[in-house]
Amino acid sequence: MTKTFYVLSRQASDTDRIAAIVASHLHVGDLLLLTGPLACGKTHFVKGLAAALGCKEIVTSPTYALLHSYRTAAAELMHIDAYRLGGTPEFLDLGLEEYFAESIVVIEWGDKVAEVFSDYLSISFDLGGVDINHRLLAFTSVGERWAGAMAKLEKQLGGSGDGSLARH
Repeated sequence: MTKTFYVLSRQASDTDRIAAIVASHLHVGDLLLLTGPLACGKTHFVKGLAAALGCKEIVTSPTYALLHSYRTAAAELMHIDAYRLGGTPEFLDLGLEEYFAESIVVIEWGDKVAEVFSDYLSISFDLGGVDINHRLLAFTSVGERWAGAMAKLEKQLGGSGDGSLARH
């Protein structure tokens, strides 16, 4: 069962706040798949997430390295970028999924590998707002893990079930 709601980020500090609220719901073994066009804020979101989890390291895009791993107070944070991967077979060849159960995992360009997973929170970034700084984030739960948390997460984030925030 999937559920989707939308949250409008009007500026980078909003994205940091959104990431911090999401971080407060994360547990070891959780998976976030981030999607959206280039330069839409995916890596910025991960920076905010890592900071909220207590990471003291500088978080950067793993586009060329494919993976950066960060120590946080909560768990190891695996930050993966699937942009350069040819799809799920190439992703599976990396053998990273054996580490997922003991980490919090965030995959940018997660739509390229989503079919591998049955339980995750997808966050899609859309640049189609009124202002160049606006991002409409669509939160979608897939599987059981996030199904129970979605109502609380939506309330904390001030989300909308119909995407009407894009007009603000």
